[in-house]
Amino acid sequence: MTDPVERPARIVDAHVHLWDPARSDWYPYLAGGLDLGMGDVSGMARRFDLATYRAEAAAWDVVKWVNVAAATGTHSIDETLEIGRRPDGDRPDAVIGGVTPTASVTEALEQLDRQADAAGFRGVRPMGRFAGPLPHVDVLRALRDRGLVFEVLARPAQLEEAARGLEGLDDLVVVVEHAGWPATGDDDERAVWRRGLRALAGVGPAVHCKISGLAAPLGTLAPATLRPWVEEALDQFGADRCFFASNFPVDGLHVTLDGLWDAYSAVTADLGPAVRDALFAGNAERVYGI
Repeated sequence: MTDPVERPARIVDAHVHLWDPARSDWYPYLAGGLDLGMGDVSGMARRFDLATYRAEAAAWDVVKWVNVAAATGTHSIDETLEIGRRPDGDRPDAVIGGVTPTASVTEALEQLDRQADAAGFRGVRPMGRFAGPLPHVDVLRALRDRGLVFEVLARPAQLEEAARGLEGLDDLVVVVEHAGWPATGDDDERAVWRRGLRALAGVGPAVHCKISGLAAPLGTLAPATLRPWVEEALDQFGADRCFFASNFPVDGLHVTLDGLWDAYSAVTADLGPAVRDALFAGNAERVYGI
């Protein structure tokens, strides 16, 4: 018998979606009104709040949460404001809002300023398809000047382009969502993904990698399958620029919340307690200022 893996002392979940499918205008894909190309998504079409999260992860010491925009288009701005109004105990510690591709630079800056009134607002992710992986450079500069985070949501084929677009924005804090968001995990895509991660890691120390969203492309979070992907992210960015997140309830299509944290715990079992604390909590606390 092998000894049980010691669990991390605490967890900061850096990517959750606290949503209510009853808001079909905000989340049409949960009500069958928008196809995300993910197949049957009925398993994630459920009300998900912090009480639900705590119940499903009761065996783990999850101490803080980062909500990431999930409402479509400009609804993501209203979502940020609504979440920021929630009472203590029902509100995440940080909120990543949205910025839309249809907005002009002036409109995008207005979106940032509107969301600034929300408690816990820390930055934005793209909500819709831009012509490339990044919004206009003036929007990125505005994020930098406001001390906000930009989260890159781009497939492997766009990661090198994203890296080029971030050159010269050394003080902009950037988070690469879903470890570069692979779609299939096949060998060809993996080679492109690896080059993209290397390019983004090379931009500078303000670029970080959020290890999340791997259950869908890998089809499993079995440690033997997950480990090479986690190790690649750690090799490229270093343990001081990576952190784990659940992507729940989306990854709940493939794994339980308990099983997800168990998988991350297993693949880091050989790392020291200080490194594990950084990956599971400390780095996210630093990046999001929580």
